[in-house]
Amino acid sequence: MTGERRTFSPGREAVQGRLEEIAREMGEVLSSTAFSLNLKEARHFSCAIYTPGGLLVSASDSFPLHLGPLLQLAAGVTGIYPPGQLEAKDVIITNDPSLTGSLLPDVCLLAPVFHRGRLLALVAALARHPDVGGCFPGGMGASCEGALQEGLCIPPLRLFRGGKLNHEAYRLIARNLRAAREFRGNVEAQLAAINCGAGKLVEMAERLGPHNLQRLMEEIIGHTASAFGTALEAIPQGTYTFEDFLEGNGPQEGLVNIRATVTRHGKSLQVDFTGTHPQVRSPFNLTRALTLSCVYYVLKALLAPDLPFNAGYAGAVEVITPPGTLVNPSLPAPLACAGLTAQCLADTLLGALAGALPSLVTAASTGGMSTLTIAWTDLPGGEPAVCLETLGGGAGAASDRDGASGVHAHMINARSIPVEALEGAYPLLVERCALARDSGGAGKHRGGLGLVKEVRILRGTARVAACLERSAVSPRGTQGGLPGERARIRVVGPDGGEEGKTPVKGWVTFDAPAGTRIILQTAGGGGFGSPLERDPELVRQDVLEGLISRRAAEEIYGVVLTADLKVDAAKTARRRNELKAGLGTPGMI
Repeated sequence: MTGERRTFSPGREAVQGRLEEIAREMGEVLSSTAFSLNLKEARHFSCAIYTPGGLLVSASDSFPLHLGPLLQLAAGVTGIYPPGQLEAKDVIITNDPSLTGSLLPDVCLLAPVFHRGRLLALVAALARHPDVGGCFPGGMGASCEGALQEGLCIPPLRLFRGGKLNHEAYRLIARNLRAAREFRGNVEAQLAAINCGAGKLVEMAERLGPHNLQRLMEEIIGHTASAFGTALEAIPQGTYTFEDFLEGNGPQEGLVNIRATVTRHGKSLQVDFTGTHPQVRSPFNLTRALTLSCVYYVLKALLAPDLPFNAGYAGAVEVITPPGTLVNPSLPAPLACAGLTAQCLADTLLGALAGALPSLVTAASTGGMSTLTIAWTDLPGGEPAVCLETLGGGAGAASDRDGASGVHAHMINARSIPVEALEGAYPLLVERCALARDSGGAGKHRGGLGLVKEVRILRGTARVAACLERSAVSPRGTQGGLPGERARIRVVGPDGGEEGKTPVKGWVTFDAPAGTRIILQTAGGGGFGSPLERDPELVRQDVLEGLISRRAAEEIYGVVLTADLKVDAAKTARRRNELKAGLGTPGMI
């Protein structure tokens, strides 16, 4: 008997569970060995396993914004380096958006996995690096007007051939970066992750047999396609349309619209972005792959939260993204702030589906991947440093619960970087990190609160780029809920003078000498349902916890508290009747 015939063959679900576990293990290796805090602490990365033909089988659950890129990047890379040209221990590196579908700071490492001389699978690690060169630290300058200003674009290169580093390619890349040592540390963490995945897959092939393993991979994808299609049947027949507006338009004036029309006809589902604004010169465009990330995320979150993501999702939905628009720009187009656009697009899709699935859809959330990037080039010792941090905000409330506060919502499933880690790694002091009182949209269920963060530069002169969304358009409430409070930025110079008040749009780039304070407040989430229907005891508890003020309790929720902070039932009833009668209108504080 051959070794293949003697191997044990478990069921599809068991193999699927093991592949998901391997993808998570790859992520844990990357997180524990990475150099940068945004990878080590915030976990801005995704790890993936593919069939030999480049179909996604399993992915870590780190970063929803990567869902679309994960579907296409293996096929894009192997289009340049066909599997027949790859050898054991080869590693390909690229950040080319035309292939990965993501942003320049998202650097991908992809490697073939061989078993006894035959290609078994592909593994990849996609990680958000703090800097890839360009005009602004982290490539995050909102005033960039072209892709060439955002940083170095790396076409697919064989960084390792047979396990040996391609020194010429590495030197070329490193020479164009602000913090080459940090870049190398992160690349080595990605390399450790894909080596981990490759080793685990070879162990599975030894136990199951390579042909059995590959057959089960195909079965997993097929089962997912069937299960996802069944889940989508919960959307009622009809057409549902919603339009929202993005503020981040760089030096151009005016808001940018995103229009989504969801149509359920028979067994087919179509998501059409016709009517969305043309692509812009500033870096708020979304590749088609990132647009697909938003579509798959919203549908998965509402209808199939426990269904693992893989190539089975592709093809279940017809997604129309007109070329040359914000959601499918002609490349090279600037993309660095696409995370802000993706959040707005997710809220737009939820707004459209609110007409179809009102009990499942939440109010709008904080509305962006609020980003603060600080770079130093003049520190003692001469080693440049780049700090990249994304800030959470308020999540939208749902039909059965309040929105979470100070969290990354929707497309950016990142963790907050601990204050101690930031202060230990960079010459800055976090003077305040707190929830912004009264920032959550009032409702029967309250929107989550935005985050206030105040950072002081301690040494050197730093180049700062801050990008926040929802500084002009409030996150909407739903079903009678009120909108969340808008985002804002302040900059206070070393002498205490105001260097800049709230920008018209939530982005700013400037040089900050030591002593400069940067104060950011992210937007709160929208409320769900009328605030006059909120349980008075829950309002009282919010006041006790400092989430809302006594003034908001009375003027918006109609809840009157006594001197010892008990609910005055009689006065509360009268106040709510007054508000319902129009003698006072609940509104923002």
